[in-house]
Amino acid sequence: MEIATETERKYDVPETFELPDLAGAAGIASVGNAEIHDLDATYFDTEDLRLMKNRRTLRKRTGGTDAGWHLKTPGDGSGRTEHRVSGESDTVPDELSRLVRVHVRRRPVVPVARLCTHRVETPLRDAEGHVLALVAQDQVRAESDGEQTSWQEVEVELVEGDVAVLDAVEQALLDAGATPAAGPSKVARALAGRLAAGRQKETKGKINPVFRYAREQRDAIVGCDPAARRGEEEAVHKMRVATRRLRSTLKTYKRWFPETDTGNELRWLAQALGAVRDPQVLEQKLLADVEQSGPEFEPAAQRIRSGLEHRVELGREQLAEALDSDRYLNLLDCIDELVDGPPASSAKPAKRTRKIVRKADDQLDAAMASGVDEEIHEARKTYKKARYAVELIQPEAGKPAKRLVKALTALQDGLGAHQDSTVAREVLRELGSDSFHFGVLYGRQESVGKETLRAVPALVRASRRKKVRRWLAKA
Repeated sequence: MEIATETERKYDVPETFELPDLAGAAGIASVGNAEIHDLDATYFDTEDLRLMKNRRTLRKRTGGTDAGWHLKTPGDGSGRTEHRVSGESDTVPDELSRLVRVHVRRRPVVPVARLCTHRVETPLRDAEGHVLALVAQDQVRAESDGEQTSWQEVEVELVEGDVAVLDAVEQALLDAGATPAAGPSKVARALAGRLAAGRQKETKGKINPVFRYAREQRDAIVGCDPAARRGEEEAVHKMRVATRRLRSTLKTYKRWFPETDTGNELRWLAQALGAVRDPQVLEQKLLADVEQSGPEFEPAAQRIRSGLEHRVELGREQLAEALDSDRYLNLLDCIDELVDGPPASSAKPAKRTRKIVRKADDQLDAAMASGVDEEIHEARKTYKKARYAVELIQPEAGKPAKRLVKALTALQDGLGAHQDSTVAREVLRELGSDSFHFGVLYGRQESVGKETLRAVPALVRASRRKKVRRWLAKA
């Protein structure tokens, strides 16, 4: 499978449109000879267009220079990511099926539209002959649900150029009579009626704050799925955070949801993600400590690297197995049923938010008085739930809630640094109990634990100042 980033802009043009002279704009030295391609693409989706609604398009195309199966997914904001698998198979390749499984679940993927495009493709080159961009003049015929439509458009795709090329070409096209495309893609235009009907049905009515927050976490889990399957650190991290937030919401605001076992299943998913993420974070932390030491610590660094990377690989295997399981699909279906269903309570969530914040305060006070690490760790987890609860009401509460979220985050991070030092010591003992250098590293982490704990009272005071908390009593 090939993966590429596609950065392009699309424009609607009248039938009489002629491509203007683009030479001389933004480093374009010449316009090359045009090539003609006849493209025939069949687009696949579920009957309710789950891929399209999640900004994904899956197609099999013939003609052109990249015939085969293509899956387009949202990119980093500057473009889209295209996954390509060559071949003439009529069945969706396994590599692409896994990437859309989180959206389609067990639903069959069927043809939903066919687009035939007559393309005149013109390269724009710089003085050295490099292709900066490709300008495609497309005559499109689309067929969906027995209806046919046709139109013309121009598509400009970056190759070796930058956004200045796109801007310059856009201005020339607009001056020549082009207008920004009516839709994000050809197939979206072909299926515009079905997509609009679905959106009207889904956006009817005002969303309860608890359910809005829960849906945001559901969407984050689903959105991170493809990259998490590849073991990408940021995706695994964000997916686990969303999983924790959703589980915390279901527990804190349990009156709003019917009773289910979804919380336990979310814990299972978070553990699978943590098996990848935890050793990644710990490796970075311990190696940063080793780098501040002399070269005699290099054997310790190698042992840390080897031991924790082995754990990461095992975690990735376990995560891949979990994400490919029926248990995961069942969990996603249960989440949808919960967050898309009607609220079981119409009460405002602020009262529950106040209660969980007070619980975290009381729990930490008792834990600091006892000095027991396990109790301090439990208080930290309760503060995490409290922060999520304040985040939930932040859109309605505004800046005061934002200040409290910031203060609780700082406190949680301080407690987390203490817990990290505890976990680091356990791992150092496991990896190198027979090593003097590991003993030195262990001692350093012990000092870190004491230092972080001494910083906690100031963080507590900052999080409980009247100007930070006053609004919550009135919310």
